[in-house]
Amino acid sequence: MKDEIAAARKGYKYNMLENMKGAIFDLDGVIVDTAKFHYQAWKRLANELGFEFDASHNERLKGVSRMRSLEILLEVGGLSFSEDEKLQLADKKNAWYVEYISAIDESELLEGAKAYMEMLKDRGVKIALGSASKNSPIILNRLSITALFDAIVDGNKTSKAKPDPEVFLIAAQELGLRPEECVVYEDAEAGIEAARAAGMRTVGIGSRDILKDADIVVPGLYELMG
Repeated sequence: MKDEIAAARKGYKYNMLENMKGAIFDLDGVIVDTAKFHYQAWKRLANELGFEFDASHNERLKGVSRMRSLEILLEVGGLSFSEDEKLQLADKKNAWYVEYISAIDESELLEGAKAYMEMLKDRGVKIALGSASKNSPIILNRLSITALFDAIVDGNKTSKAKPDPEVFLIAAQELGLRPEECVVYEDAEAGIEAARAAGMRTVGIGSRDILKDADIVVPGLYELMG
């Protein structure tokens, strides 16, 4: 991995990061790992509905909206509900999730995340959040990093889930930048696809095998320090 980053810094990929004017970060899996709390809440809902929901099923929920996540969960359980009932179930799951995340603090920040964003701010790079989460204000406040963001675009401002590029296009607009001036940091295939559809450059956080379409892939933001 170190060799990959070193090589990237000799050519286009390094210039890509050096010359960007805007950085747009996904939340879960990039800045903080709240995915475990989502999983706990979805699993709790599945148990209440009478079926098992395991980690392999949960992989299908990564990077998608709350209602689509519920639909996938119900597919796993072979259950169907009316739209009103589904809204009630989604609200119940979210209440449990909010309960879980209300106890987090700065210790939940992923390694290097805050330091990397602070470094970008010092360089004059504008920073935005581009997340499907509707609970991002709670999470950012609990992590004490809200002030780092020049724009916060989340599920409260969007109507289309990734891989639709809407969230990233709105973020660029709120930063006052063109898409090509922005770099997106994502840990999900759907997010990388959305960023590419928006005409933005991409940094994948995670595995090259999964995020093969990203311009650069690193295990965490700490790898980009320096």
